[in-house]
Amino acid sequence: MRVGIVGWRGMVGTVLMQRLQAEGDLNGLSVRFYSTSAAGQPAPIREAASQVVLDAHDLATLAAEDVILTAQGGDYTSAVHAPLRAMGWNGYWIDAASTLRMQPQAVLVLDPLNRAAIESALAAGAKDFVGANCTVSLMLLGLAGLFKAGLVDWITAMTYQAASGAGAAHMRELVEQMGFAHRCVSSQLADPSVSVLSIEESLNAALKSPLLPAAQFGGPLAGSLIPWIDADLGTGQSKEEWKGMVEANKILGSTHAPLALDGICVRVGAMRCHSQALTIKLNQELPLAEIEDLIAHAHPWVRLIANNREASVRELSPVAVSGTLTVPVGRLRQLPMGPAYLSAFTLGDQLLWGAAEPLRRMLKLLRGTL
Repeated sequence: MRVGIVGWRGMVGTVLMQRLQAEGDLNGLSVRFYSTSAAGQPAPIREAASQVVLDAHDLATLAAEDVILTAQGGDYTSAVHAPLRAMGWNGYWIDAASTLRMQPQAVLVLDPLNRAAIESALAAGAKDFVGANCTVSLMLLGLAGLFKAGLVDWITAMTYQAASGAGAAHMRELVEQMGFAHRCVSSQLADPSVSVLSIEESLNAALKSPLLPAAQFGGPLAGSLIPWIDADLGTGQSKEEWKGMVEANKILGSTHAPLALDGICVRVGAMRCHSQALTIKLNQELPLAEIEDLIAHAHPWVRLIANNREASVRELSPVAVSGTLTVPVGRLRQLPMGPAYLSAFTLGDQLLWGAAEPLRRMLKLLRGTL
């Protein structure tokens, strides 16, 4: 199998390459690396079929690949995918970008939940396979047991999304903001006689300062939050919030009778991992123990966390989960509105299960090794 990999130097691409190499997924493949800006440089791995990086806009060369695996981004997909198909290329396109997600021929991939749908699409001749929105994927993975059992009536999801969801430059800016804020109050912190309210006043002034690095976020994220992510649709809803319902239903195969899912997406000062506080309405009343069992045994990566303070503080944080494939679900309880109403808190590393891992596993499915 000839595989072309594009966008392997970016943030998602780097994580994807780490996982591909760690799992030996490139063994036995004829792999070539493509770049939009580094053509001609040495290939990143010694075993590559081409020892130099190839031009990612060279359609004739791309057309020789059986699979194109791209984490290059939406602009690249928009520029290359349609012209390549117009040339008659009939290979498999596996993509992390959002560009093709809602196209009717594209299949959203999250195999612990929709493997049967992916395999049916493959059997029917589907060629475009796309990773879903990271927050949507993580929410679905956390509650997979409830979805598989057909128990969910509706969900509200209040998200707490990390800086890395916006890109590498945003991650850098968050750290720069942290450093700027600390420098502005460091002398006060060193003096025990200075009141904490004086420190807070100075910190607040620093975060409002025109000198604060804010070119990416447009305002302070360190010591604050931003209650809006992605484009304004003009309806009071952001594009990130819109994705929640439409992409979840496409993954679940329920677009004909869509599950109601909405909420507010918030950017917070975590570096990596997205979190979500969920209110869930089930379509029937079940004992909490049965609900817990369904969630805990849905797939190997979900982990049910006891709903107590100690376990929640220790295991339900971005710091605890960053760099792992674990999808913890905690704060699970039935609400006063009735036994069919649940609260839950879930999170996961959006660079892994939210981006790279579904693509890696789709490549394995094509090889017949998953």
